[in-house]
Amino acid sequence: MTITVRGLDDVHRYIQNAPSRIKRVLQGAGRAGGNVVADEAKDRAWSDDIRKDVIVKVEVVDDRIRVRVDVKPGWGRSLAIWAEYGTVGHYISVDREQSGGRTTRRVNKLAKGGTLVINGKPVGKTVWHKGARQVPFMRPAIDLRRADAIKAAQAYIDQQVRNGAIAGGPIDEVA
Repeated sequence: MTITVRGLDDVHRYIQNAPSRIKRVLQGAGRAGGNVVADEAKDRAWSDDIRKDVIVKVEVVDDRIRVRVDVKPGWGRSLAIWAEYGTVGHYISVDREQSGGRTTRRVNKLAKGGTLVINGKPVGKTVWHKGARQVPFMRPAIDLRRADAIKAAQAYIDQQVRNGAIAGGPIDEVA
């Protein structure tokens, strides 16, 4: 009696490809959840500069999928850090290395529109800034939308399983 097994190559191929397909589905699920938190953070941010720079990053680190909702480097990130944590009172003065040996008055006079001006007048050598109160937007977004993010990730996984992404069908990308 001879037993013939057909499709064994397909089974081996499926088993070999399953981990990478599952990883891609989980990355998409992480992005779906991250987008929920990012949208809430954008809604809570007080500045358009912050809102336009909020991003979602999905990384695979040591076989773990890490999702980060972050703010792109630049002016938006500076504002985001100040907003999230606030600032303490501090003195502001012209940096000697950037002044090129010029006095504060000369720097203020030469820099059209790029100088620190208070009430329409260039400031003196130093000025006291009372600090800025914190207006957190990222932490509340995470705290308030954590459950919704998990639901979005689960919905993405469910959709991908129904569509056959793990069984070898197409994987939908999340915007």
